Amino acid sequence: MDGILIIDKPYGMTSHDVVNWLRKKYKQKKFGHTGTLDPNATGVLVVLCGKSCKLLQFLSDTDKEYIGQIEFGKSTSTDDIWGKVEAEKEVNLDFSFSEELQKFVGKSHQLVPKTSNTPVNGKKLMDYQREGLEVPKVYSDIEIYSMEDLGDYRFKVACSSGTYVRSICRDLALNTNNLGCMKSLRRTKVGRFTINQAQTLEDLETHEPVLYPSIYVLDHLDKINYQPIEDVYQGKRIRLDNSNNEVCILDAGKPIAIYEKEREGLFKSKRGLW
Repeated sequence: MDGILIIDKPYGMTSHDVVNWLRKKYKQKKFGHTGTLDPNATGVLVVLCGKSCKLLQFLSDTDKEYIGQIEFGKSTSTDDIWGKVEAEKEVNLDFSFSEELQKFVGKSHQLVPKTSNTPVNGKKLMDYQREGLEVPKVYSDIEIYSMEDLGDYRFKVACSSGTYVRSICRDLALNTNNLGCMKSLRRTKVGRFTINQAQTLEDLETHEPVLYPSIYVLDHLDKINYQPIEDVYQGKRIRLDNSNNEVCILDAGKPIAIYEKEREGLFKSKRGLW
Protein backbone atom coordinates (compact mmCIF):
# COMPACT_ATOMS: atom_id res chain seq x y z
CA MET A 1 0.00 0.00 0.00
CA ASP A 2 1.90 3.04 -1.33
CA GLY A 3 0.70 6.60 -1.80
CA ILE A 4 -0.99 9.43 0.08
CA LEU A 5 -4.09 8.91 2.19
CA ILE A 6 -6.21 11.89 3.28
CA ILE A 7 -7.94 11.30 6.61
CA ASP A 8 -10.65 13.37 8.30
CA LYS A 9 -9.23 13.04 11.81
CA PRO A 10 -11.93 12.60 14.42
CA TYR A 11 -12.21 14.56 17.65
CA GLY A 12 -10.40 13.00 20.60
CA MET A 13 -7.73 11.08 18.69
CA THR A 14 -4.10 12.11 18.36
CA SER A 15 -2.47 12.04 14.94
CA HIS A 16 -0.37 9.12 16.16
CA ASP A 17 -3.55 7.30 17.23
CA VAL A 18 -4.74 7.51 13.61
CA VAL A 19 -1.45 6.12 12.32
CA ASN A 20 -1.66 3.22 14.78
CA TRP A 21 -5.25 2.53 13.69
CA LEU A 22 -4.12 2.37 10.04
CA ARG A 23 -1.22 0.05 10.89
CA LYS A 24 -3.58 -2.39 12.57
CA LYS A 25 -6.25 -2.08 9.89
CA TYR A 26 -3.94 -2.71 6.93
CA LYS A 27 -1.29 -4.82 8.72
CA GLN A 28 1.46 -2.53 7.45
CA LYS A 29 4.01 -0.60 9.52
CA LYS A 30 4.92 2.12 7.04
CA PHE A 31 2.49 4.95 7.72
CA GLY A 32 3.41 8.48 8.77
CA HIS A 33 1.45 11.71 9.13
CA THR A 34 2.86 14.95 7.73
CA GLY A 35 1.76 17.36 10.44
CA THR A 36 0.33 16.93 13.93
CA LEU A 37 -3.28 17.89 14.56
CA ASP A 38 -4.24 18.33 18.23
CA PRO A 39 -6.53 15.67 19.75
CA ASN A 40 -9.35 18.22 20.19
CA ALA A 41 -9.10 19.34 16.56
CA THR A 42 -10.62 17.60 13.54
CA GLY A 43 -10.02 17.63 9.82
CA VAL A 44 -7.40 17.01 7.17
CA LEU A 45 -4.55 14.73 8.19
CA VAL A 46 -2.19 13.82 5.35
CA VAL A 47 -0.83 10.30 5.83
CA LEU A 48 2.02 8.86 3.78
CA CYS A 49 1.85 5.13 3.09
CA GLY A 50 4.60 2.66 2.19
CA LYS A 51 7.32 4.06 -0.07
CA SER A 52 5.75 7.51 0.14
CA CYS A 53 7.00 7.74 3.76
CA LYS A 54 10.37 8.67 2.25
CA LEU A 55 8.87 12.06 1.38
CA LEU A 56 8.16 13.08 4.99
CA GLN A 57 11.26 15.27 5.40
CA PHE A 58 10.31 17.40 2.38
CA LEU A 59 6.88 18.55 3.59
CA SER A 60 7.61 21.12 6.29
CA ASP A 61 6.49 24.19 4.33
CA THR A 62 2.96 23.18 3.36
CA ASP A 63 0.32 25.92 3.65
CA LYS A 64 -2.82 25.22 5.67
CA GLU A 65 -6.46 26.31 5.93
CA TYR A 66 -8.53 26.13 9.13
CA ILE A 67 -11.93 26.99 10.51
CA GLY A 68 -11.62 28.23 14.07
CA GLN A 69 -13.94 29.71 16.67
CA ILE A 70 -13.22 32.10 19.53
CA GLU A 71 -14.72 32.06 23.01
CA PHE A 72 -14.49 35.46 24.69
CA GLY A 73 -14.35 36.12 28.41
CA LYS A 74 -11.42 34.03 29.64
CA SER A 75 -7.79 33.20 29.03
CA THR A 76 -6.33 29.76 29.60
CA SER A 77 -2.96 28.07 30.02
CA THR A 78 -3.21 26.54 26.55
CA ASP A 79 -4.98 29.40 24.68
CA ASP A 80 -7.92 27.04 24.07
CA ILE A 81 -10.96 26.01 26.12
CA TRP A 82 -9.33 22.75 27.22
CA GLY A 83 -6.65 24.47 29.30
CA LYS A 84 -6.72 25.77 32.87
CA VAL A 85 -8.56 29.08 33.22
CA GLU A 86 -6.02 31.74 34.21
CA ALA A 87 -8.20 34.87 34.13
CA GLU A 88 -11.77 35.96 33.37
CA LYS A 89 -13.14 39.29 32.24
CA GLU A 90 -16.47 40.79 31.21
CA VAL A 91 -16.86 40.63 27.44
CA ASN A 92 -16.61 43.82 25.38
CA LEU A 93 -18.64 43.55 22.17
CA ASP A 94 -17.94 47.07 20.91
CA PHE A 95 -15.91 46.04 17.86
CA SER A 96 -16.32 44.68 14.34
CA PHE A 97 -15.25 41.04 14.24
CA SER A 98 -14.80 41.13 10.44
CA GLU A 99 -12.57 44.20 10.61
CA GLU A 100 -10.45 42.73 13.40
CA LEU A 101 -9.90 39.56 11.39
CA GLN A 102 -8.53 41.52 8.44
CA LYS A 103 -5.87 43.10 10.65
CA PHE A 104 -4.15 39.70 10.85
CA VAL A 105 -3.68 39.34 7.08
CA GLY A 106 -0.04 39.57 6.03
CA LYS A 107 3.33 38.65 7.49
CA SER A 108 3.88 38.86 11.23
CA HIS A 109 5.81 37.57 14.25
CA GLN A 110 3.36 35.40 16.14
CA LEU A 111 3.79 34.61 19.83
CA VAL A 112 3.83 30.81 20.11
CA PRO A 113 1.45 29.33 22.74
CA LYS A 114 3.08 28.28 25.99
CA THR A 115 1.72 24.78 25.49
CA SER A 116 3.56 23.80 22.32
CA ASN A 117 6.31 21.49 21.10
CA THR A 118 8.58 24.40 20.18
CA PRO A 119 12.04 23.71 21.67
CA VAL A 120 14.13 26.24 23.59
CA ASN A 121 17.53 25.15 24.90
CA GLY A 122 16.64 21.50 24.31
CA LYS A 123 13.33 21.68 26.20
CA LYS A 124 9.83 22.02 24.74
CA LEU A 125 7.78 25.02 25.86
CA MET A 126 5.11 22.68 27.23
CA ASP A 127 7.75 21.03 29.44
CA TYR A 128 8.70 24.40 30.95
CA GLN A 129 5.03 24.89 31.74
CA ARG A 130 4.53 21.40 33.18
CA GLU A 131 7.56 21.80 35.45
CA GLY A 132 6.34 25.13 36.79
CA LEU A 133 9.21 27.06 35.19
CA GLU A 134 8.98 30.45 33.52
CA VAL A 135 8.05 29.78 29.90
CA PRO A 136 10.34 31.63 27.44
CA LYS A 137 8.58 33.83 24.91
CA VAL A 138 9.08 32.50 21.39
CA TYR A 139 7.95 34.25 18.22
CA SER A 140 7.63 32.61 14.80
CA ASP A 141 7.54 34.26 11.38
CA ILE A 142 4.22 33.46 9.73
CA GLU A 143 2.01 34.73 6.94
CA ILE A 144 -1.77 34.82 6.89
CA TYR A 145 -3.10 34.96 3.33
CA SER A 146 -6.78 35.51 4.03
CA MET A 147 -9.36 35.68 6.84
CA GLU A 148 -13.10 35.19 6.41
CA ASP A 149 -15.85 35.89 8.95
CA LEU A 150 -18.22 32.88 9.13
CA GLY A 151 -20.49 34.25 11.87
CA ASP A 152 -20.84 33.37 15.56
CA TYR A 153 -17.15 34.32 16.04
CA ARG A 154 -16.11 31.57 13.64
CA PHE A 155 -13.57 32.31 10.93
CA LYS A 156 -11.70 30.68 8.07
CA VAL A 157 -7.96 31.33 7.85
CA ALA A 158 -5.53 30.45 5.07
CA CYS A 159 -1.99 30.59 6.42
CA SER A 160 1.60 29.45 6.21
CA SER A 161 2.91 26.41 8.00
CA GLY A 162 3.70 27.09 11.66
CA THR A 163 0.70 29.35 12.27
CA TYR A 164 -1.15 28.76 15.54
CA VAL A 165 -4.89 29.41 15.36
CA ARG A 166 -4.92 29.42 19.17
CA SER A 167 -2.62 32.44 19.06
CA ILE A 168 -4.91 34.22 16.59
CA CYS A 169 -7.85 33.73 18.97
CA ARG A 170 -5.85 34.94 21.97
CA ASP A 171 -4.47 37.98 20.15
CA LEU A 172 -7.75 39.04 18.54
CA ALA A 173 -9.38 39.03 21.97
CA LEU A 174 -6.57 41.15 23.43
CA ASN A 175 -6.80 43.55 20.48
CA THR A 176 -10.47 44.18 21.31
CA ASN A 177 -9.91 44.72 25.05
CA ASN A 178 -11.05 41.19 25.82
CA LEU A 179 -9.75 37.88 27.03
CA GLY A 180 -10.35 34.94 24.74
CA CYS A 181 -9.26 31.51 23.62
CA MET A 182 -9.93 29.01 20.86
CA LYS A 183 -13.24 27.13 21.18
CA SER A 184 -12.95 24.76 18.21
CA LEU A 185 -10.64 23.96 15.32
CA ARG A 186 -11.10 22.12 12.05
CA ARG A 187 -8.35 21.84 9.43
CA THR A 188 -9.89 22.07 5.98
CA LYS A 189 -6.83 22.08 3.73
CA VAL A 190 -3.18 21.00 3.71
CA GLY A 191 -1.29 21.98 0.57
CA ARG A 192 -3.43 20.87 -2.37
CA PHE A 193 -5.51 18.43 -0.28
CA THR A 194 -8.94 19.55 0.96
CA ILE A 195 -11.49 18.20 3.42
CA ASN A 196 -13.62 17.09 0.47
CA GLN A 197 -10.96 14.52 -0.40
CA ALA A 198 -10.72 13.17 3.14
CA GLN A 199 -12.02 9.79 4.28
CA THR A 200 -13.17 9.12 7.81
CA LEU A 201 -12.05 6.03 9.70
CA GLU A 202 -15.65 4.83 9.43
CA ASP A 203 -15.38 5.17 5.63
CA LEU A 204 -12.30 2.97 5.65
CA GLU A 205 -14.13 0.26 7.55
CA THR A 206 -16.45 -0.27 4.58
CA HIS A 207 -14.66 1.22 1.55
CA GLU A 208 -11.31 0.85 -0.16
CA PRO A 209 -8.82 3.63 0.66
CA VAL A 210 -8.41 6.37 -1.94
CA LEU A 211 -4.67 6.81 -2.52
CA TYR A 212 -3.06 9.78 -4.27
CA PRO A 213 0.33 9.56 -6.04
CA SER A 214 3.48 10.70 -4.24
CA ILE A 215 4.12 13.54 -6.69
CA TYR A 216 1.11 15.38 -5.25
CA VAL A 217 3.07 16.40 -2.15
CA LEU A 218 6.05 17.74 -4.10
CA ASP A 219 4.33 20.75 -5.68
CA HIS A 220 6.90 23.12 -4.19
CA LEU A 221 9.81 21.46 -6.04
CA ASP A 222 10.82 21.83 -9.69
CA LYS A 223 10.33 18.55 -11.61
CA ILE A 224 13.27 17.52 -13.78
CA ASN A 225 13.37 14.87 -16.52
CA TYR A 226 17.08 14.05 -16.46
CA GLN A 227 19.13 11.96 -18.84
CA PRO A 228 20.91 9.62 -18.52
CA ILE A 229 18.45 8.49 -15.84
CA GLU A 230 20.80 5.67 -14.85
CA ASP A 231 23.03 8.24 -13.15
CA VAL A 232 20.16 9.09 -10.80
CA TYR A 233 19.44 5.47 -9.90
CA GLN A 234 23.14 5.05 -9.16
CA GLY A 235 23.12 8.10 -6.89
CA LYS A 236 25.67 10.01 -8.96
CA ARG A 237 26.09 13.77 -8.91
CA ILE A 238 24.40 15.48 -11.84
CA ARG A 239 24.73 18.84 -13.56
CA LEU A 240 21.65 21.06 -13.75
CA ASP A 241 21.01 24.67 -14.68
CA ASN A 242 18.58 25.34 -11.83
CA SER A 243 18.54 28.11 -9.21
CA ASN A 244 16.68 26.16 -6.51
CA ASN A 245 18.34 24.34 -3.63
CA GLU A 246 16.27 21.17 -4.14
CA VAL A 247 14.68 19.53 -7.20
CA CYS A 248 12.66 16.39 -7.86
CA ILE A 249 13.90 14.00 -10.55
CA LEU A 250 11.25 12.16 -12.58
CA ASP A 251 11.30 8.91 -14.51
CA ALA A 252 8.29 8.33 -16.77
CA GLY A 253 6.41 10.98 -14.78
CA LYS A 254 7.08 9.41 -11.38
CA PRO A 255 9.33 10.97 -8.70
CA ILE A 256 12.40 8.81 -8.13
CA ALA A 257 14.80 11.09 -6.24
CA ILE A 258 15.28 14.41 -4.52
CA TYR A 259 18.52 16.17 -5.40
CA GLU A 260 20.06 19.12 -3.53
CA LYS A 261 22.46 21.78 -4.80
CA GLU A 262 26.08 21.15 -3.84
CA ARG A 263 27.38 24.17 -5.72
CA GLU A 264 26.24 26.22 -8.70
CA GLY A 265 25.36 23.83 -11.53
CA LEU A 266 26.08 20.65 -9.52
CA PHE A 267 23.50 18.64 -7.56
CA LYS A 268 23.92 15.58 -5.33
CA SER A 269 21.38 12.94 -4.34
CA LYS A 270 19.53 13.66 -1.11
CA ARG A 271 16.95 10.89 -1.10
CA GLY A 272 16.00 8.07 -3.41
CA LEU A 273 12.25 7.48 -3.69
CA TRP A 274 12.03 4.26 -5.69
